[in-house]
Amino acid sequence: MKDLLIYIARNLVEHPDAVSVTEVQRDQEVTLELRVAPDDMGKVIGRQGRIAREIRKLIYACGQRAGQRVSVDIVD
Repeated sequence: MKDLLIYIARNLVEHPDAVSVTEVQRDQEVTLELRVAPDDMGKVIGRQGRIAREIRKLIYACGQRAGQRVSVDIVD
């Protein structure tokens, strides 16, 4: 799932080298923290958060198939 998130984010932004994902394990949930260049933050979030919402849905669904709870945080 981490690789999928990196793939999606790199294809959305202008500075793909600045994309990084950190995996944080909390109890029974995995949180993926996505970091991008400040200039690309709007491209990952989208208008009214639509792109970010769809990214979260996709990663959540992949996590469900693998039997895990996964969430995505977009970090400054």
